[in-house]
Amino acid sequence: MIISLTGTPGTGKTTVGKLLQQRGIRTIELGDLVKEKKLYDSFDSERGSYDVDPDVLDDAVSAMNITEDCVLIGHLAHFVSCDRIIVLRCSPEVLADRLKSRGWKESKVRENVEAEALDVILIEATETETEVSEINTTEMSAEEVCDAVLRIKSGDTSNYAPGSIDWSEEVLKWY
Repeated sequence: MIISLTGTPGTGKTTVGKLLQQRGIRTIELGDLVKEKKLYDSFDSERGSYDVDPDVLDDAVSAMNITEDCVLIGHLAHFVSCDRIIVLRCSPEVLADRLKSRGWKESKVRENVEAEALDVILIEATETETEVSEINTTEMSAEEVCDAVLRIKSGDTSNYAPGSIDWSEEVLKWY
């Protein structure tokens, strides 16, 4: 089974990916793949990120002919062909603190917090033909999130239905 673990930057993808790898699950950091294979069109210095065509990324992953269980990790992972998409979510307020602690520019923090508040990645994921689950990582440890990913992988999706997380109350505080 190939799982795409996606979400707004700061929701815990890389940390959970490392734990999954420690538990014997193959993981592929798509950001590393983009850089290694030069799958980007350009580098956006204003935003500090690579511009990547999702179709090019999907083709590169497909060319790897992955046959064993694998978790693809990255904020573009939901654009890659897979068997299941898991979207990691985090309260916009907590997410802002996480991104600021990384030293991100205020404009980039705001862009990502707004994307999380508006469910951008979840909506993109649900527009695919792939089954989607979501996990609220706000108050969970990385180990708990890893356990949740493994439960979903084994078919236990009952507590992770897409659309079950709603940040609208938090967003209303902004106004």
